[in-house]
Amino acid sequence: MGKVYVLDHPLIQHKLTYIRKKETGTKDFRELVDEVAALMAFEITRDLPLEEVEIDTPVTSDAKAKVLTGKKIGLVPILRAGLGMVDGIIQLIPAAKIGHVGLYRDPETLQPVEYYVKLPSDIEERELIVIDPMLATGGSANEAIHSLKKRGARQIRLMCLVAAPEGVDAVREEHPDVDIYLAALDEKLNEKGYIVPGLGDAGDRLYGTK
Repeated sequence: MGKVYVLDHPLIQHKLTYIRKKETGTKDFRELVDEVAALMAFEITRDLPLEEVEIDTPVTSDAKAKVLTGKKIGLVPILRAGLGMVDGIIQLIPAAKIGHVGLYRDPETLQPVEYYVKLPSDIEERELIVIDPMLATGGSANEAIHSLKKRGARQIRLMCLVAAPEGVDAVREEHPDVDIYLAALDEKLNEKGYIVPGLGDAGDRLYGTK
């Protein structure tokens, strides 16, 4: 069963508080989401493999040091809100390739429908991080992960700012091989499907739409 990591670093929790506040405007909201995404990237990459190399420093010619083994990373934001977290992550992992998955909710069935997918050609070789600020019912995340798996993806992690227990349970049930990384696990979903206490509609707050 995939693990759930709630990243309780003080800087993440401090900045998340201001992301949640309804008084936070679009400019500050965007900047804070970027900052939290970057901090979360430190945690989600904690287990990347290293190898030892010899380098020259100004003091010696045979210093032993460590570098990443070259494991390939892919970032896959779920459109549109997931885009708001990409810049923060790419600052730390500039070699990562970026794919996109676009989904909308069918107004009659309320199920997510895929309308756009564009991915790196070598996703089966990459560790993919699916990115979405909100994990509410889990429907969009599950559909995005299905989209990646049917195209050959083998290693997938899910990264969200806030989640409801219902969404976490849905993803773990449908994709037990996927680890989930959160800045906060909130209380519940309300009758309209919003995360409580949540942060509102992440897409609207990122892009100033209603």
